[in-house]
Amino acid sequence: MYKKEIEEYIDSHRQEMLDDICTLCRINSEKMPYKEGMPYGEGPFTALAEALSMAERYGFSIKNYDNYVGCADMNNLEKQLDILAHLDVVPAGEGWKVTQPFEPIEKDGKLYGRGTADDKGPAVAALYAMRAVKELNIPLKKNVRLILGTDEECGSSDIAHYYADEEEAPMTFSPDANFPVVNTEKGGLNGHFTAEWESSEALPKLVSLEAGIKVNVVPGKAKAVVQGVDVRVLEETGKKTEEETGISFEFSVEEEIAVITAVGAGAHASMPEDGNNALTGLLVFLTNLPLAECDQVKMLRSLLELMPHGDVTGKAMGIAMNDDISGELTLAFSLLNVTDSQLDGTFDSRCPLCATEENVLEVVRKRMAEKGITLHNQEMKPPHHVPGDSLFVQTLLKAYETYTGRKGECIAMGGGTYVHSLKNGVAFGAAMPETDNRMHGADEFAVIDELLTSAKIFAQVIVDLCS
Repeated sequence: MYKKEIEEYIDSHRQEMLDDICTLCRINSEKMPYKEGMPYGEGPFTALAEALSMAERYGFSIKNYDNYVGCADMNNLEKQLDILAHLDVVPAGEGWKVTQPFEPIEKDGKLYGRGTADDKGPAVAALYAMRAVKELNIPLKKNVRLILGTDEECGSSDIAHYYADEEEAPMTFSPDANFPVVNTEKGGLNGHFTAEWESSEALPKLVSLEAGIKVNVVPGKAKAVVQGVDVRVLEETGKKTEEETGISFEFSVEEEIAVITAVGAGAHASMPEDGNNALTGLLVFLTNLPLAECDQVKMLRSLLELMPHGDVTGKAMGIAMNDDISGELTLAFSLLNVTDSQLDGTFDSRCPLCATEENVLEVVRKRMAEKGITLHNQEMKPPHHVPGDSLFVQTLLKAYETYTGRKGECIAMGGGTYVHSLKNGVAFGAAMPETDNRMHGADEFAVIDELLTSAKIFAQVIVDLCS
């Protein structure tokens, strides 16, 4: 089984592993403008070159796929297991306090810095798992390949490039989520819709509305401009709407023009219940205002009827559903622009295994059409599921249980990972279930003991699946 040998090897290489993680995390590898030979810019290119050099230094055969993806092979035997990680990161963002984003430091048992958890730390943990098996001379009959991508955060076009040349391995896991095993990922519908109407000059009126930053983010703020509304009415309506929704409102008034800012709480669109949607709160505010009746105002009411504030399961849209494996459908109204004569909006829905184009996409299309809104989507992203009783998943769970003493189980998630389109791919680690490592946020961190444990688990999985 080699448990004792694996544990001793990883523990004895603790500092070396952390040093290698820090080397990669000092590189700002967020997506940058294309340069010749650098499909995602200089940062991802530099990170990939450094990681491949690292793998080659440890005796692995490496290959570079046009600087989209790199890989390191344990041997030249039959393909069996791929470990799919990524070296690109989300932008640094603001609000860092423990350290600067690309100056990783160790503090209180944690490694802080952009990429420590997502996904450079886990990528290096996988590399050290391969090192352990190699340097312990554990005999294998099949190959394990570490695949290092550079565009996971912005669409995964890197992996599309890779799989245009390469076949999937019989088994693939990505250390880019949580333990135990994520074997189910919901499907999705990023519903893009538009509507048009005759403009009206009647006062008071809505001049414009802008809300949302990305389709997969519940808006924490939203803004509207109105004309001809008394300040006292704005304040009274704001107080009433805050009592209804929990959204607060700020006003900036100059003559007849008022800018309204709705302030709620942002969240990832896969978990809209964790936020308080400023966009839908602003729609409640606007429909509470005594605006002059017109087609625009009717359309705002229609939007609220379809996606009311607080409805995060698609009930009003007629698509609420759930199943025992993947849970409930979620819906987040995430983007909206309104002018005097048209609107353009998008919602993000994460759809369980029981969802189909007939019971979700076409239902939404019909409900919107009834209110004069056009849904432009022609298809949905299908869900992903690998049977929990498969040899692959059971092997992963056994290794997790062996090295943590915890009960392993399969879990479902609303977010999508690198393996979503792979037939036999799951997300596996590298954080423990209860750890909130501030992924994508300020002061992102990885728990060092969890990285070490992950390397041990990954090494055991390699032995169990490839021997």
